[in-house]
Amino acid sequence: MKLNHLNSLYSLVKNPELFGRYITNSHIEKCLKKLPKSFTSVVGYSVLNKPIYSLTFGTGSKKVLLWSQMHGNESTTTKALFDTFNLFLTNNEISNTILDSCALMVIPILNPDGAERYTRLNANDVDLNRDAQSLSQPESKVLRKVFNEFKPDYCFNLHGQRTIYNVGNTSNSSILSFSSPSQDAQRTLTENRKLAMGIISEINQLLQEEIPNGVARYDDGFNLDCVGDTFQNFGVPTILYEAGHFPNDYSREEVRRLVFIAILKGLDVIASGAKDLNCEDYFNIPENGKQFYDVIIRNACLTNDSSNLNDIAIQYNEKLIDEKVEFIPTIEKISKLDDFFGHKEIDAEGSMIKNVNDLEIKVGYENDFVLINNEKISLKP
Repeated sequence: MKLNHLNSLYSLVKNPELFGRYITNSHIEKCLKKLPKSFTSVVGYSVLNKPIYSLTFGTGSKKVLLWSQMHGNESTTTKALFDTFNLFLTNNEISNTILDSCALMVIPILNPDGAERYTRLNANDVDLNRDAQSLSQPESKVLRKVFNEFKPDYCFNLHGQRTIYNVGNTSNSSILSFSSPSQDAQRTLTENRKLAMGIISEINQLLQEEIPNGVARYDDGFNLDCVGDTFQNFGVPTILYEAGHFPNDYSREEVRRLVFIAILKGLDVIASGAKDLNCEDYFNIPENGKQFYDVIIRNACLTNDSSNLNDIAIQYNEKLIDEKVEFIPTIEKISKLDDFFGHKEIDAEGSMIKNVNDLEIKVGYENDFVLINNEKISLKP
């Protein structure tokens, strides 16, 4: 599987109906209408009675269950799935290899109510990824029912992560993260865990050609209330995908392309038999750090004492306004931040910093702009 070939295919199959961060049932329903009806079904309903759709592809013996938007505001992987669906409708070697060897069951939006509200939680304010044991929510029951009836050989658990993550302790943004979830408190390296690790290693090897030092390992601390840990505990190799932040890509369109590549590579490894995989390479992938802010203003003076300089950390608060996600710059921290990085950094060079109303900068305040030496500087992405 060659990277340049995948990128060429992506340019042909990227779904034009889906863009940006706000992706809901109403968006994907437009796409579903363009697919053969035999591919799509409704597998259940949400708290607010919205349909939960599934799609099936392939006739092979290796069964793979994929689901996205368990958290309603994590939509990047959903976009990549629909790009993948378009590829499956074309006659090409990659699709044919996967679909001849695999049978895929895909739930593109597990949490349609959360997607509509652009929130992590469902309509009952429950995190579905902490409901794998209680199964208190209809969406959780739908996923478990599909799992029990489909009996997958592999699971792809597709998520999105915040902009705070970096690769190891470097200044590289964690563009994509992966994990083979633990299935017990001892994090035992069972055969199914090692198989998932080997697949991740193959995905990482390909991605390093495109985003060198941009891939990290997500935390594998054990929590049986999490769906990935539960399915791994059932003995099914499960891979957690986390779509992160590509520089200056707050709409997550570049990361969408990379997720498309990562999904196809993972499926290709499975289709090819998942043989002779090296799980040890998995541990060479650096762990996620949490050392990024969206913006850091360095060497800022906030008082009349010009010798007392601090750094100002700004994090974007994502708000849904008129069906569009707006990024609201919010002061997160004021201190020396030598161990942190900003996706955007501004050096105030000791100048006085105020907001546009000439007021003091304070933690918790929202500021689209700041004044540095009376010059108006935008903090928006």
